[in-house]
Parts: sequence; structure tokens; C-alpha cells
Amino acid sequence: MAALCRGRHRWKTYNFLKVLTRTLTGKYDYDLIVIGGGSGGLACSKEAAQLGQKVAVLDYVEPSAIGTKWGLGGTCVNVGCIPKKLMHQAALLGTAFKDAKKFGWQIPEALSHDWSTMAGGVQNYIKSLNWGHRVQLNDKKVKYLNMKGSLVDEHTVKGLTKAGKETTLTAKNIVIATGGRPKYPTNIPGAMEHGITSDDIFWLKKSPGKTLVVGASYVGLECAGFLTGIGLDTTIMVRSIALRGFDQQMAGLVTEYMEAYGTKFAWKCLPRRIDKLSSGALQVMWTDTHTGSEHQDTYDTVLWAVGRAPETKALGLVKLGMELNKETGKIIVGSDESTSVPNIYAFGDIGEGRPELTPTAIKAGRLLARRLAGQSSQLMNYDNVPTTVFTPLEYGCVGLSEEDAEKRYGKDGIEVYHAFYKPLEFTVAERDASQCYLKVVCERGENQKILGLHFTGPNAGEVTQGFALGFQCGATYWDLLNTVGIHPTCAEEVTKVHITKRSGLDATVTGC
Repeated sequence: MAALCRGRHRWKTYNFLKVLTRTLTGKYDYDLIVIGGGSGGLACSKEAAQLGQKVAVLDYVEPSAIGTKWGLGGTCVNVGCIPKKLMHQAALLGTAFKDAKKFGWQIPEALSHDWSTMAGGVQNYIKSLNWGHRVQLNDKKVKYLNMKGSLVDEHTVKGLTKAGKETTLTAKNIVIATGGRPKYPTNIPGAMEHGITSDDIFWLKKSPGKTLVVGASYVGLECAGFLTGIGLDTTIMVRSIALRGFDQQMAGLVTEYMEAYGTKFAWKCLPRRIDKLSSGALQVMWTDTHTGSEHQDTYDTVLWAVGRAPETKALGLVKLGMELNKETGKIIVGSDESTSVPNIYAFGDIGEGRPELTPTAIKAGRLLARRLAGQSSQLMNYDNVPTTVFTPLEYGCVGLSEEDAEKRYGKDGIEVYHAFYKPLEFTVAERDASQCYLKVVCERGENQKILGLHFTGPNAGEVTQGFALGFQCGATYWDLLNTVGIHPTCAEEVTKVHITKRSGLDATVTGC
């Protein structure tokens, strides 16, 4: 045993000398090491490799509290955008079946949804993406290491395998792109023992059944939306407001539509505890903060959607003296994604003040790789980033909310053009279009530069993506009016909007 201990000591000493020598001579194992194999980390690593850099990616997924785990690709691929959109599509198909009867299709009265079929198809597709990412890294000569990465110094990373084997790697530059994971509330008995998060919902083998979603962020609303859409009894418990950070008029339209769609809402309520009954059902107790009354009900599943926390704790950042936001735990970064430690960069969800959106991480990662390779000086532009909430009635937006525009320019400094419209698809199907709405927030004055665009309706993501280009070009309201619409589409209504909120006139579209 003593000999073994001496051997371990010699190994540690050797590795220390190895790192010290490389630091002194300027020779490293890699030009770039990326910690985190999500969409941003993979984009950064592949871009760097294409520019001639020697690159390694470390990625390791800690299983969720209930043991869910997945492969390479990060949140978006495995437990975020991709499975969410596919299950949203499953729900839209259910609505389409109802519409189809009005269009003459002979649909059986009794329709049912099979969770395992849907989940199996989604999960198989995700696994194909996991494999595809590994193939791409190999093709681009990026070294993939299924290891937990932590920082030793500004040029050194320690990799730890699942079996506990350590490896020391050095690089000229290190990039952190580890993203975040869903949070559990720490003050509610039974929350972690009996609840799940978005890390689990897409990988369940059987239907979640009657579900309580706690939290009204976009994650909570999207999950509740597709669960309702496939026929499950679903309730959203809301502490205060829905879609915090988004335009609140639009948020109200989204939740109004969801209530009409069948999703239940428990407004101004706080969960107190969760107990598992002998039947296996979960008994949830909560307080109505408006009335002070206590309530309880039983559910098959409780899904927590109460925010996300950055994956920073295991990285050794404090030891390096890296500057973090003490409240959020996120890394303080500069406009060039630099941290307070030389040669270490961070981007994506882990960066303080950055949008928690996959496309921004991908673009930021690619631009960072180009700068580190000396091929560009271009910085990421985080202004006017478009996004869409894939709720039953989709909500897309780009630019400022009406509230933020008013704060920045004053109520008399903005002009808001708006319209309630009816999608052609809703007419024969006799669907209620009360929440199909758009508004264009403009700077008041001669040029009327567009400050924000908001749209609820079918294919909101596709609509918003197109108009987002105009924001990058400094589009004005007059540019919008001079754009010929494609008829008959929902998007063309944006090019025809002419009623201002200030006028007080009825904003309902009544014809072509």
C-alpha cells in the first residue's frame, strides 16, 4: 500500500512538472479546450477546428435527480428546443384533427394519444442527433472527451471520467460553455423527492398523466401546452405573473388562449409540500396568496419550472478568483466573452446578462472561435434577438416590449400600431381568434424606427424570423408599409397594420 501511495505521489508530481514545463515554454496540448458540449460549445469547437486550431471538447452530463441522462448536444438537443418543438407538433396535430372535420375529413369520434409512441419517436431522433454530433466532431478533427472538466489554472483543465480517472490537459485558451440546469425549490418538502423538471419530461417512458406544472416561464407554459394538447389534465401554478421579461399584454393573450384551450391556472398560488400517497399519487398542498386560503389536490406528476441555475459549481472558478454574479452564480463576461481570468472565456447561458437562447450561443461561439484564431474582430450583437414561445397559440417577438420601450422613450415618445386579425385557417374550422394579435412598437417622430414587434398566431416563429432581418437593418414603420404582403398569410397583417393604440379606434381587421 505504501508503494502504491508513493506511486500516486510520483504521478501527481510528474503531472505538475508537465503542466509547469508547458506553461513556461508556451507549448500546450491544444490551442483551444471547450468545456461543454451543448449547441454553443460544439459550434465554437467546430469553427475553431476549421480555422486550423487543435481543439478538444469535454462534455459530461450529470444525471437528473431521478436519474435521467442523455448524450452529446446539450440542453437544446436533448431536453429543450428539439423535443419541445416535436411534442408541440404532436399537440398541434391533435387540434388539426378537430379542424379537419369542418373541412370534410371523416375523423373517428374517439381519438386517443399514445405517449410511448410519441416519446419513442422523439427519443430515437434525439439519439440520432447525439451520434451525428460525435461524427461531426470526428470529421472536423475535434477531440471529444466524455469527461467532467474543471479548471486548474488559466491554461490547464482537469478531466474526470465516470470511472474516476483523471486526465490533465493544457491549452492556449479555454472556453466555458456549460449552460445551466433546471432548479428545484429548496424550501418545499418533497419537491425534489417527488417532482421532475424539463430534464426529465421528454424522456419519460410512460405518460405523466394528470400534471401540475409549477412556474409560468416559457418552459412551464410550453410543457403545459403540449401536455394539454395531447389530452392530459394539466394545471399551471403561477406565483405572480406569466412570461416575466416578455411583453405583458402578449403574455396575457397567450394565457387566455391556453385557458380556453383547456389548461387550468392556479393564479397567485404557492406550493407548500408534496407527499406521495400509498396509491402512488402525489398530494400537493398550496396556499392562495390572494385569499390566504389553503388547498390540496392529487396529481400523477409535478413538473418544476421555476428557473435555471448555471453549471458553474464544479468548475473550480472560485479557486481561480473568477468574478461571478453572487446572486445568479453566472460568470461576469466582457463584450468579447472574456472572463476576469486571462485566456479563459465564457458564453451562452452561463454568461451574466446573456439571453438564454440556443441561437445566440451558437453565433457567439462561432464569433469567439474566429477571434481566438486571429481571423476576425467581430463581436456578438445581443440586441434585437428574436425568439418564440411555442405555446398552443405561438408568440414570437423581436426588440423591445411595450413596457420597456415606454420606460426608455417615455409614453409620448413611442407609437404602437396594433391589430386583431383572424387567420384564414381558423375560419372554416370556426376557431376562436380572439387572441390572434400583433403590435409594432415604434419610436414616435418622423422616421418612426421600429423598436419592437410582437405576434401571436400560427407559425409565429417563422413569421418573426423573417421580420427580424429588418431590425438588423434599422427598419422603420414606413419600410413596413412599403413592403408588399404575401396573400393570404398571417404575416401580411404586419405589413398592413395602421391603427394606433393612441387613436382608441377598433383594431380588428375586417377585410383584405
